[in-house]
Amino acid sequence: MKTNRLLPLVGIGVMLVVVELGAALFGPLMHRAGIVAFEDPSSTANPIIFVLLLLGFTAVLLVLIRFGMRRIIQAIVLLSIGLSFVYIFVALLGIVIADPMIVLGGSSLLGAAAVLVLFWYPEWYVIDLLGLLLAAGVAAIFGTSLGVLPVLLLLVLLAVYDALSVYRTKHMIALAEGVLEQRAPILFVVPKERGYSFIRDGVGPVDDYQPESNGKGGRSALLIGMGDLIMPSILVVSANTFITAPGIGFLNGPALGAIAGSVVGMALLLHFVDKGRAHAGLPPLNGGVILGFLVGCAATGAWAWL
Repeated sequence: MKTNRLLPLVGIGVMLVVVELGAALFGPLMHRAGIVAFEDPSSTANPIIFVLLLLGFTAVLLVLIRFGMRRIIQAIVLLSIGLSFVYIFVALLGIVIADPMIVLGGSSLLGAAAVLVLFWYPEWYVIDLLGLLLAAGVAAIFGTSLGVLPVLLLLVLLAVYDALSVYRTKHMIALAEGVLEQRAPILFVVPKERGYSFIRDGVGPVDDYQPESNGKGGRSALLIGMGDLIMPSILVVSANTFITAPGIGFLNGPALGAIAGSVVGMALLLHFVDKGRAHAGLPPLNGGVILGFLVGCAATGAWAWL
């Protein structure tokens, strides 16, 4: 494999690990700030609620795409991103500022600034840099709000849903293409060539399998869904939050195993993604992170979560 083909693939793998490490660091900050998605982390109803909300949100976006309401889609996506950034900045500013009103005001301004940057200049490196912060923060919120068993159930359900939505109903492909037309930042974009511009060049069809002699496939950039980095990271955070086990640094053994497993799953996914065709990311990613987590539990004897 030539170096120019290898670098984008390595870059995506590095981004996954950065999100996982960032989420693990953000976890205690979210907990201290009282930012939670679910009141009872141990409830197995939480994953069901999560999936139902995801289905509802997806259905709304698909209807808007069907009727050509692209600007409304962009507004919904950017508003959701902005609110997520506000929560993240509340946790971060809370480290150094004691006054809650100042924290909320400052977080709102920073969240609005992030959205404006994404709206006015959605270049690939802007999307990726802010996306790393966003993905780590969101993963931290859900990872500290869901116990290990609910997270495992959630990852299995989402892997099945992702496979069905990409390979059978294909509505996830339609959703990604519809949102990308508005340059809304729901995907990480990794260029394959120097001089690439997301604003100028776009990415072409999401499912675009065009084998070329240089092996680059039919697009000038690799795409990876933001959710594909968030979901494995949720298990990393949950394991690190709710399991007591030996480890290295700020990560315990099960969390380290989860990270290692997710990297293996990502390598398997990228083997297919590099060809240009759209693939469901969560089956290999969630499968890898779960297996790695179980290996970490076996290595440290951390089975109290069962």
